Amino acid sequence: MISSKNLLTIEDFTPEDILQVLDTAVSFKDVNARAIKKLPTLRGRTVINLFLEPSTRTRTSFEIAAKRLSADAINMSGSASATVKGESLADTAETLSAMNCDLVIIRHRYAGAPGILARHMDARIINAGDGKHQHPTQTLLDLYTIREELGSIEGKTVGIIGDIAHSRVAGSLCPALVALGAKPIVIAPPTLMPSRPDILGAEKSYSLDDLLPDLDVVYTLRIQQERMDESPFPSLREYAMLYGIDSKRLQAMKPGAIIMHPGPINRGVELSAEAADSPRARILDQVNAGVAVRMALMYLMLGGEQSGSVA
Repeated sequence: MISSKNLLTIEDFTPEDILQVLDTAVSFKDVNARAIKKLPTLRGRTVINLFLEPSTRTRTSFEIAAKRLSADAINMSGSASATVKGESLADTAETLSAMNCDLVIIRHRYAGAPGILARHMDARIINAGDGKHQHPTQTLLDLYTIREELGSIEGKTVGIIGDIAHSRVAGSLCPALVALGAKPIVIAPPTLMPSRPDILGAEKSYSLDDLLPDLDVVYTLRIQQERMDESPFPSLREYAMLYGIDSKRLQAMKPGAIIMHPGPINRGVELSAEAADSPRARILDQVNAGVAVRMALMYLMLGGEQSGSVA
């Protein structure tokens, strides 16, 4: 078992917990390559996907992971939940708790929402993204991808480029990288940079081209215009010129360096079509890793290891 009951932030897991999830995910990646992918590991367990903010990749990945472990997976969206009728999140939590579910995975537009569930439920809680705060399971699959592609995480320099100020991905990835011995650097224009990136453990830079040849991982972020009240730069075209990965910047990258992106991609903005489809890109590998990592996480959090081998 991992040490924490819930995964509300990546700091809930020790470095040993994180590595245990990554190691376990290796076995589940092999399972996902089989013709028959279903395991009886979590048969009889009930998993609720409570997605109160739009999602495609994360929600689908969690649903597939639960079903491949034979759990009963139930999806609840914002339009299908009683929150649209004015029910508070605390009341929703107590209602779900009365139904004796085992695990609730929540995505919410407001930071701290997973913590409300944790205070009102006995079930285990996984944060699938809360506002601009954190997205810890994205971080776990990113760490898995880096380790698979580069052999280790320790000692690697990871440049996280783009909309740092609004990014829950950066909010969880930076402290996790530091905990595992890597060096995160956030790279963005001043208007997209948080006032204290050092709190995340990251160095900061306003220049991509100065650092690009030294990066082992070029991690680009989507410009989250839906979270902005006004434009933080003159145009997307200008942003792409200064911070987008194009053919010229592909040539400047360190040999063996990889490109990552949490999706969805704005082609022509953070990545050109050539960069997104280049051999350096590991974006679909991240998606593939997401199922295995989330299977491993559910398995460990719900005590699946007590039933024996994952295979």
